Amino acid sequence: MSRTEVTAPDMVRVILGGDGVRALPDLTFTDHYVKLKFGEVTRTYTIRWLDRVANEMAIDFVIHGDEGLAGPWAASARPGDEISFTGPGGAWAPADDADAHLLVGDEAAIPAIAAALEALPADARASVFLEVASADHHQPLRVPSRTTVTWVHRDEHGLPYGEALVRAVMAAGVPDGVVEAFVHGNADMVKPLRRFLFGDAGLDRARVSISGYWRTGLNEDRWQSSKREFNAAMEAEDPAGV
Repeated sequence: MSRTEVTAPDMVRVILGGDGVRALPDLTFTDHYVKLKFGEVTRTYTIRWLDRVANEMAIDFVIHGDEGLAGPWAASARPGDEISFTGPGGAWAPADDADAHLLVGDEAAIPAIAAALEALPADARASVFLEVASADHHQPLRVPSRTTVTWVHRDEHGLPYGEALVRAVMAAGVPDGVVEAFVHGNADMVKPLRRFLFGDAGLDRARVSISGYWRTGLNEDRWQSSKREFNAAMEAEDPAGV
């Protein structure tokens, strides 16, 4: 580990180097991720950026005090600390042929959304909705000239994770034209936004990447073991197949 940076009151960026980073293939997606190894346990994290010249890879960690495994490690990490990883995985990047983009997520999805914004042309049209704890938790973003960013603050609404974000997206609607959407974060926001995007907005399924990165009350192991069941139940509750 080379160094750390605080990017928000609850976010720490860890910069990794070494042979593992050097061995990574070129990144073609903006949601590329690696699986960090903490002993026998793995945790999945998005690659924020990869610098080939400096041989450095940045990963952003959400910190919840002493809660969890990866967050406390990142908060106390020091130059010279070692960690191994596997990957990368990933499958999505903004398409060149979309008229507009809709990017929605909470803290867990900000690294992938920030990478997507950096991959878009300077004049790209996009609507971005990001949920964070408060106005003090904004992060710097590269924003194309025709892109709007709406920050949703949980402290202003007193609602559980994702609910205020869902309301903001639905109230704004989707951009005009052929729209591509990337919607990730708390699983409990996925169900209503999935119905809204595929049903009310009529977006093409092939142009929407939507999935829960995590779920309130579950660590990654429990969420991943229940994710298939969650998705199946979501499908079953929708008689229209939306």
